[in-house]
Amino acid sequence: MNPISNDTPTTPAKRKSAPRSSSTTKSETEPGSPHAVSVASITQLTTRLAEYLTPSELKKIKEAYRFSDEMHLGQVRKSGEPYISHPIAVAEICAEWKLDAQAIMAALLHDVMEDQDVKKDELIERFGAPVASLVDGLSKLEKIEFQSQIEQQAENFRKMLLAMARDVRVILVKLADRLHNMRTLDAMAADKRRRIARETMEVYVPIAHRLGLNNIYRELQDLAFSHIYPVRYRTLSKAVRAARGNRREVVSKIMDSVNLALAGAGIDAEVYGREKTLYGIYRKMRNKHLSFSQVLDVYGFRVVVNNFPNCYVALGALHALFKPMPGKFKDYIAIPKLNGYQSLHTTLIGPYGTPVEFQIRTEDMHHVAESGVAAHWLYKNDDGVLTDLQQRTHAWLQSLLDIQNQTGDSAEFLEHVKIDLFPDSVYVFTPKSTIIALPRGATALDFAYTIHTDIGDHAVSARINHESAVLKTELRNGDIVEIDVSDDARPTPNWLGFVRTGKARSAIRHHLRTINPDDAIELGRMLLEQALVALNLEAEIPSAIAERLVNETSARSMEELCADIGVGKRLAVLVARHILGLMEALNNNASLSDRPIEAKIDPVAISGNEPSSVQLASCCLPIPGDTMIGHLRRDQSLLVHTAECETAKRMRVKEPGRWIDVNWNTELHRRFECRIRILVRDEKGVLARVAAEIGESDANIVHVGMDDGHAESLTELRFTVQVEGRVHLARLMRNVRSVAGVARILRERS
Repeated sequence: MNPISNDTPTTPAKRKSAPRSSSTTKSETEPGSPHAVSVASITQLTTRLAEYLTPSELKKIKEAYRFSDEMHLGQVRKSGEPYISHPIAVAEICAEWKLDAQAIMAALLHDVMEDQDVKKDELIERFGAPVASLVDGLSKLEKIEFQSQIEQQAENFRKMLLAMARDVRVILVKLADRLHNMRTLDAMAADKRRRIARETMEVYVPIAHRLGLNNIYRELQDLAFSHIYPVRYRTLSKAVRAARGNRREVVSKIMDSVNLALAGAGIDAEVYGREKTLYGIYRKMRNKHLSFSQVLDVYGFRVVVNNFPNCYVALGALHALFKPMPGKFKDYIAIPKLNGYQSLHTTLIGPYGTPVEFQIRTEDMHHVAESGVAAHWLYKNDDGVLTDLQQRTHAWLQSLLDIQNQTGDSAEFLEHVKIDLFPDSVYVFTPKSTIIALPRGATALDFAYTIHTDIGDHAVSARINHESAVLKTELRNGDIVEIDVSDDARPTPNWLGFVRTGKARSAIRHHLRTINPDDAIELGRMLLEQALVALNLEAEIPSAIAERLVNETSARSMEELCADIGVGKRLAVLVARHILGLMEALNNNASLSDRPIEAKIDPVAISGNEPSSVQLASCCLPIPGDTMIGHLRRDQSLLVHTAECETAKRMRVKEPGRWIDVNWNTELHRRFECRIRILVRDEKGVLARVAAEIGESDANIVHVGMDDGHAESLTELRFTVQVEGRVHLARLMRNVRSVAGVARILRERS
């Protein structure tokens, strides 16, 4: 389903008739490449499958192999290997999860519809409807004409995700397909490698994480990292190899101490040392602005115990052995992650003052942590252990179908799904103490739509911890939330400015589109006319300009474009500027792709409550009072940076013509997030004093973290706070600077 893949045949895709026997899949990685590819063959595959499938099932799988081999006769991969080697390798990955015979057959056949024009009816006749449906869900939509490559890619993802919602085996086979493609990506040209790797990082890595497939998630991350930033990957890999020898003594000493402590507590446990992935180390270096030598917790340890109570007994034994770091304990057993992951996480100060992370879990939790939803097949004889995981997965997959039913086009569907793929979770409670997991920054209205679409559509207010609150109130961990509803209440366009979840956003747009479609078109037309007049343009758009506008925005008509403006999917002022650019380009006979954004017109005024078409950049987090600049993206959305943002400066060099001036509205009715770093002396109670002073300064604390990678007596505290603007932030920083124990405070700019 990937638009550009190293599975692309190098010969024309034609139906073949003569059968041929295929040999093995050789390694397609060059010497020194980051990942080796294991050899796969049909003999090895059937030997592995014979461990858990019946002879009759093996017979059907061999039939599927012979058919696939015949269909792919004459095709070769970019590496020069026979194409059939790829389906065999994909099936072998699926066999590692002990997927059933239908899934293995689909893995062997997954490209025959796409590459060889095999019809679904033929697959039904030969292999049955379930296998044909799986293959169909894995196939691209090559035969449909799309207005743009972006639309085609979005539609491909939409089809795959919906097929996954109906049968999770679709995504398991697809992830195996993508994993083998990534393992053998060296045969592709450099630009295609980067494109496929970015797609993997943006879509497939989050899906693997969301489904709890941690082994696949980590490997795909590292593989994508190695192709997106090959020089950084090689440099970091070399540094880690060098560090292994230097830290071997520390790791050995920790292992011996932990084993003795657990044995002394009477706990039967297995202790594993584990190295963080290269991408995990790189991400920490980037996010915290650290050098490699400052990343001390490259190694961690996993403790697997024999029963649930011993998880907490082992935790106590470890805390008695080494000093725990404050704020570094997380109980994912009591409150599992969205993907069903369960473990206790704690960070301890090991020998020589080195921070060491421990994960403590049972054997059953370990199966789920490594294999996620695939554990349903791997360990399906475990009596009901995975029932809760299956329920969580089913609920998320069902939400995909709900979003699809409310969404008009593929790009919008993918936008909503991406929001929910990789959230930093906030856990809140219903009045009956049911735990609801939401993305960080979610509001009471998101909670209402998570409970049920009808509750969201008719919500009027909320009660949070038994106190009245407006629907836009952001939720925090542990909040108890109730929603007040009214039969007369209806969604409004301004709701799109503060909801975070894909389900809420799609439901609101669906209501605005379908309940009063004519009203949405009329409202959008009025808003666009006002924006055109503000640019000294005629409200009536010439037909030639309208035609080009519709083509470039991927809208089907001007009515649809106006409806998008009316429901908040597009911003009228940005569409108006697009029209201005088109008119200037035509008047000057310039290339449309080279047309500049006019710099003389007034800046776009934003309030922070705009729909998703306007976003504040997460790299620099602009707040009122900052000088800002906006990046007008290809889809007519606007990403707002501070003028000093280093990311914006680099992007502006690449696309100088797509930047416009932005300023703040005079009336603002919300607070804005910003990040501050505080260097404090390691004194008792300093964190509490700093947090109290931030509260006294009338600011909300959204997130707090800490890092001791500085001088021995200093610790860095990192806060994300909500403030009204720069004046409010300056007052907060002045107050915190006066707290005893604070050595330095600064705002994180980029």
